[in-house]
Amino acid sequence: MNKASKIVVTFGTFDVFHIGHLNILKRAAEYGDQLFVGVSSDRLNIEKKGRAPIYSEPERLAIVQHIKPVTDVFVEDSLELKAKYLRDHNADVLVMGNDWEGKFDHLRDICEVVYLPRTEGISTTETIHKIKKYE
Repeated sequence: MNKASKIVVTFGTFDVFHIGHLNILKRAAEYGDQLFVGVSSDRLNIEKKGRAPIYSEPERLAIVQHIKPVTDVFVEDSLELKAKYLRDHNADVLVMGNDWEGKFDHLRDICEVVYLPRTEGISTTETIHKIKKYE
């Protein structure tokens, strides 16, 4: 790995992949040369959101892995291990959606922390509600 490379890490569930997911990955990639994406495990998603993802962990990892700006993916199994994941990947920048604004400022001693605006009018929850409406 090139020492001069700037490494970006971001995290998400990436369930029911939509344009908001693509936008944050593309924008996160602009902060460096390599983009590593922590995809929330099924177990973590159940803990965070009280429901299992629509798509399984291996399916979500495969989808995100094949998005053009993504260098590699890994499983995020705990919100409390973010610092470990950042260190494991030698992160220079952590990029998160602004719905997490301020929640990861304590990691600034490891790397730069950037919060990006979410894509207006789209979320996985809204998409799932739309689908259910048509059942």
